[in-house]
Amino acid sequence: MPLPKAELHLHIEGTLEPELAFALAARNGVTLPYADTEELRKAYEFADLQSFLNLYYGLMAVLRTEDDFADLADAYLARAAAQGVRHAEIFFDPQAHLARGVGMGTVVEGLGRALDRSEAVHGVSTQLIMCFLRDESAGSAMETLEAAKPYLAPRGPIVGVGLDSAEVGHPPAKFAEVYGAAAALGLRRVAHAGEEGPPAYITEALDVLGAERIDHGLRCMEDPELVDRLVRDRVPLTLCPLSNVRLRAVDVLAEHPLPKMLDAGLLCTVNSDDPAYFGGYAGDNFRAVREALGLSPERLRELARNSFVASFLEHDEERRARYIAEVEAYEFR
Repeated sequence: MPLPKAELHLHIEGTLEPELAFALAARNGVTLPYADTEELRKAYEFADLQSFLNLYYGLMAVLRTEDDFADLADAYLARAAAQGVRHAEIFFDPQAHLARGVGMGTVVEGLGRALDRSEAVHGVSTQLIMCFLRDESAGSAMETLEAAKPYLAPRGPIVGVGLDSAEVGHPPAKFAEVYGAAAALGLRRVAHAGEEGPPAYITEALDVLGAERIDHGLRCMEDPELVDRLVRDRVPLTLCPLSNVRLRAVDVLAEHPLPKMLDAGLLCTVNSDDPAYFGGYAGDNFRAVREALGLSPERLRELARNSFVASFLEHDEERRARYIAEVEAYEFR
């Protein structure tokens, strides 16, 4: 039985395995520029974030209908449950679908169908976070928020907003207005910062966007004052170790700063990011850091506990406490 954990940094589009991509392509009459799943899997080698994004957005062409999005989410939830995920806060990128002529309702209602049955079928509670593409305009982000209003909690499944895609050259402050609007609507706020971008982007995400959680954030270690602030304010960081290696943010996993970050007192969590592309789901990331970084069982327990502490479960503290109790009771083998 795997260590119970929450997954807080997961892009649902990044769970599109080659086999499902080909199945959906056949269903929707889409021709992929790959002979078979093996050739497509070989394409999952990236020089940097942008080379990954090119393939990531290209493969989205197979996602057309509510059924496609429901099948995508269902496949992820089954894999996540098998690796010990008990709660998942799932990102999606509506602008990438709207640009292809796929409506907000198609995306959210399809995902929502899988999320609604997740606890009964997979034993995984879920929440949905809508991300803005930072390499698109601030105006486009505001239009996207407007389009999402019928699907916002408590009526719909969207509980928060995030900021993702190409980081360098797109500072968080660009999205100050839309984050203010999201806050006024009662939405939770997270943001990718400090992966390829500088530590200053982390500070900006906190001060300008009011981000409650920082996605990635590993470059905070270059700024001791920022580290002190993150520790003092208990700002969670949603790290993605296998992703960091595949996208060259870290050369090899053995050099990942995770142990130093934990030693500094940072509230770190371990997540999978885009697992179909980066070679591992949540449990795979836990196993990888355990082996490469020599993390003790108690360090792993700390990471799992942190994931529930950092989750947006304030509306259900009884559930959070139950999940943390599962972590504390877990016996490592």
